[in-house]
Amino acid sequence: MRSRRSLPYGRGSVAIGRGSVAIGRGSVLMLLVPLIAGAQSFGQQSLDHRIDLPHDAPVSLVGDEWGGSAANVRGGAFVLDVRVSLSLRNSSQRRIHGITLAVLAQETAPGGKGSISVPSLDVAPGESFSVRGDLHLLRPISAGSRPMVEVDLDGVLFDDMTFYGPDKLHSRRTMMVWELEARRDRHYFKTLLEQAGRESLQKELVASLSRDADRPQFNVQTVRGRATNTDPEHDVQFAFLRFPEAPVEPMDGVARIAGNEARTPKLVVHNRSDRIVRYLEMGWIVRDQQGREFLAASVPAEMRLPPRSSSQILQDAALRFDPRTSIEGMTGFISSVEFMDGSFWIPSRVELDDPTLRRVVAPSPEEQRLVQIYRKKGLNAVIEELKKF
Repeated sequence: MRSRRSLPYGRGSVAIGRGSVAIGRGSVLMLLVPLIAGAQSFGQQSLDHRIDLPHDAPVSLVGDEWGGSAANVRGGAFVLDVRVSLSLRNSSQRRIHGITLAVLAQETAPGGKGSISVPSLDVAPGESFSVRGDLHLLRPISAGSRPMVEVDLDGVLFDDMTFYGPDKLHSRRTMMVWELEARRDRHYFKTLLEQAGRESLQKELVASLSRDADRPQFNVQTVRGRATNTDPEHDVQFAFLRFPEAPVEPMDGVARIAGNEARTPKLVVHNRSDRIVRYLEMGWIVRDQQGREFLAASVPAEMRLPPRSSSQILQDAALRFDPRTSIEGMTGFISSVEFMDGSFWIPSRVELDDPTLRRVVAPSPEEQRLVQIYRKKGLNAVIEELKKF
């Protein structure tokens, strides 16, 4: 289970826009890295690092900057502040649409791994682009200090939807979903412009800006294993938003609730398609005692679900909210499906045009990029950007 809140201590960052700006992962998946609370810094070291790109990689290193990066000794570990800016060149013959880098401080230690992902790229062969990251990682002192951080290439997604890389972080899956969302959203905006004109496109961009400003933000943590809340527990049933064209339908679901914690969600899903499903994600919307709703987490499930069959999804994890929050209700929806042949399904714009989803679900990285172009450069710049695809 993955928290949907952007945290200062997280598994990495996502850059939206041509690889030049790092932003929080409000709309994209993020695993949590624990913070050593209350620790004091007993020393600081410069951050020895290594960048490892395979000889046949479709990108090559032009330059790198690590200004502001440091290693602080706290207890028995180094707390690493990794602030990196890489300049990469597309050394392949295809256009690059996404890239993910693995950032490793220690392979097996908790909090020792992170990632930097850049969706919504369009880098031609021979062009250079930048990738920036701001991460906080942990490394045991016993592991030594040379190198403290290693940057590896996990994957590159091309414009023809082919992929290069070891995919240890399952970045192919994430970047494929981002790319499908980008194509869906660009098509929507281009159609809106062609059929309804400039004013309608501008109205939609302004509405997206407004929704983003009004989107509720809540403190939530993902906790593995048994929850620690001592309040009396009770079961709360999931309500579901069902999409008519979705290949998988949520049938039933329940989670244990104790005050400000929700744990051990149990879900039943049915594959109504003619293909085998090997992975899906379900968005988890929570309603508090004041009637406020927010997207709290994403429930991932690896499976082998044959056509026309059902399966149960179990998660041994808990969501912990602000102590003043009391959970009153939950809603789930299928956010993506991967089939055994490697193809994907994502919701259409029509299916996402639900009042609850529009209010609580952040837009795709591509919509965020286009909205930022509008905010900084105006409508004509967005129209010119849409013409590139």
